[in-house]
Amino acid sequence: MPRLSAPYAALACSGLVAALLLDSLVVGTLIVLAVGLLLVGPWLTWSPGSPNDGGSDAESEPESEFALERVLIVSASIGAGHDGAAAEIAREARAAGYAVDQVDFLDLLPLRLGPLMRAAYHCQMRVAPSTWGWALERLQHQSDDGWASTLPTRLARRRVLDACGPRTRVVVSTYPLASQALSGLRIDGSLAIPAITYLTDMSVHPLWVAPGIDAHIALHEIPATAARALGARRVEVLGPKVSPRFRPAAATEQMRARLTFALPQEARLALVVAGSWGVGDIAATVHDLMTTGAATPVVVCGSNTALRRALAARPGVLSFGWVDDMPELMRACDLVIQNAGGLTSLESLASGLPLITYRTLPGHGEMNAEALELAGWSAWARDVEDLSSLVRSATCTTSAVPESPHFPWHRLTGQLALTPA
Repeated sequence: MPRLSAPYAALACSGLVAALLLDSLVVGTLIVLAVGLLLVGPWLTWSPGSPNDGGSDAESEPESEFALERVLIVSASIGAGHDGAAAEIAREARAAGYAVDQVDFLDLLPLRLGPLMRAAYHCQMRVAPSTWGWALERLQHQSDDGWASTLPTRLARRRVLDACGPRTRVVVSTYPLASQALSGLRIDGSLAIPAITYLTDMSVHPLWVAPGIDAHIALHEIPATAARALGARRVEVLGPKVSPRFRPAAATEQMRARLTFALPQEARLALVVAGSWGVGDIAATVHDLMTTGAATPVVVCGSNTALRRALAARPGVLSFGWVDDMPELMRACDLVIQNAGGLTSLESLASGLPLITYRTLPGHGEMNAEALELAGWSAWARDVEDLSSLVRSATCTTSAVPESPHFPWHRLTGQLALTPA
């Protein structure tokens, strides 16, 4: 994995924050160019993700007489949450009879800026995650998203339009900057078909809401209310989009899953997750969990090989790198401890596992923790004593998250039209 020296990491992180704080398109552009010159080489082509990831090229299905109408889904390979939601929405679209085209918004940016953004964000979350919290705090209190909302439109404009084929009936975005770009195209009339935003998290920051988006789809009434407060139009609640492979397990299935992963049969197992990048204070979480003596930690480190090596040296800790069959691993465990509140949280709940939030990531992690707790979907352990009590009392459930209805594709593609707010 390419490594970024401390000075470059500090520059990348501080540059992103400074651009948001100054709310200046000029400053933001200069910072992007400066960081781009410094981060040449491997950082322009590498992106953290699955070891089996062969790239993020657009995925399209051939036209056929059975699928004349198409859906375009725009996601982003920033972690796994945006892509995970996009994959499930694509599955539903195919089931409804549409052909599906999927593109990574980062691939639509010119001059390899997409991989640079991904690398810089990954570095920020690994080296200085608190700066992301500051940036989101700034967004919550500024009346205009400034360059953060207009720059994506300008940079990705042509390629977004090119991705819309002649039979595309609707565009669905699962990434806030993609929604901002689509919004600009809808407002100036360049995009003639409806654009929909699917809000992937339980919390909503201002970049998620764009005035030109025809409808905002939320996974719960809490983010729906937050989106309405930010001025979102036509907000609907459809519930979380999670693969049906995540489901509660019978006792015999749990035993079989533990055999598959060579896990102890009798122990109480707590699955500790930190997203596909393995970010956050995971080592401290594992230490605190072992201090309680309430459960054996099973840690998924994702692409964070350094974390995997560090945990492998600790007796009593069961650690994995990238796991391809997360539904099976969840069936092997008794509860989940997480720090970000993203897709893995929803997958855990769909699996019937009690969810505990602990040592949250700054910014979106804290916002999601609050929303998940308010919805009754996750307990939030503020300290070790809370963690011990919650782990000991956690019991599996088969009805933590309501079943999500399918996307109303025919209505979204046939009846939505952008009208003045």
